Amino acid sequence: MSVYPKQYADVNIVEEQRAKWEKKRIRTTKELIETERRYFEQLELVSMYFIEILKAKGTLKPNIHDAIFSSIKLIHSYRAYFVLICVNQKLLVVYFKIQIKKNKSFARFKKLQETRPEFRGLVLEDLLTLPLQRIQHARKRENYQNIHRVQKLLKGRKTMVLASGRWYIREGWINVLHPKSKEAKQKMVFLFSDILLVTKPCHPLHPTNSNKFSCQAVYPLLECSVDKVFGYTRSQGGLISLTFPHEKLLLMSNDQEDINDWYRCLSSAIGQVSSTKLTASATTTDLVSCSTKVGID
Repeated sequence: MSVYPKQYADVNIVEEQRAKWEKKRIRTTKELIETERRYFEQLELVSMYFIEILKAKGTLKPNIHDAIFSSIKLIHSYRAYFVLICVNQKLLVVYFKIQIKKNKSFARFKKLQETRPEFRGLVLEDLLTLPLQRIQHARKRENYQNIHRVQKLLKGRKTMVLASGRWYIREGWINVLHPKSKEAKQKMVFLFSDILLVTKPCHPLHPTNSNKFSCQAVYPLLECSVDKVFGYTRSQGGLISLTFPHEKLLLMSNDQEDINDWYRCLSSAIGQVSSTKLTASATTTDLVSCSTKVGID
């Protein structure tokens, strides 16, 4: 029996799948472009009908005007996101509410401008929060992409890093010393907001997993404490001690900057997970599929 019909069928299936992916990619690209267009159109409303006119009229004092509108103006001008927006957002809200109550001229002008058909029912409060919402959305999207990328790097499906509320922090090669081991070995370590993932590379000649990592251990950060044993001075490298309820782990590096960054990230993650008071049962639920540890050799 000829095998050509089956081969042709397989080729058609692949081509159809590629066509579907391309169609989805084009649709997603169009949606992103349209979202960006609407976003900057809304920023344009604030710039055109509030920022410039209020500045010319002198309705608000210069410092108050800058406090309320500076982040909008920066983003509209340079089309970039700034960390300072997150920091200033609370102050912006406070200044805005005070001015609405105290400055009757500003309150009347705000209400008048909002009646313009271009605003389509939107109020200034909605538009002022756009930058922060944009940043938060971008962070969530980046976080999902990183976690999804790590998931694809792991061999098999026993270890599930995709979990609700989990945030990716950092990854990197670092020497790990387990109490049961005689010497430290280099591992690829992934740090998330609630777990530390220790892996080793699969065999380079493996037919399907040569570019992946095998999970050796998953350590919940909820009951973990971190200490810097060495590395306080400017000497080369350092050592970090991680203490869990039933075992201890040592992380070592000859790179002073790298070990300091690991310590900062670990300290921040452990402090954050402790402050949110996550229950042990909730953490266990998230880690059901990766609760079995493989001895770190």
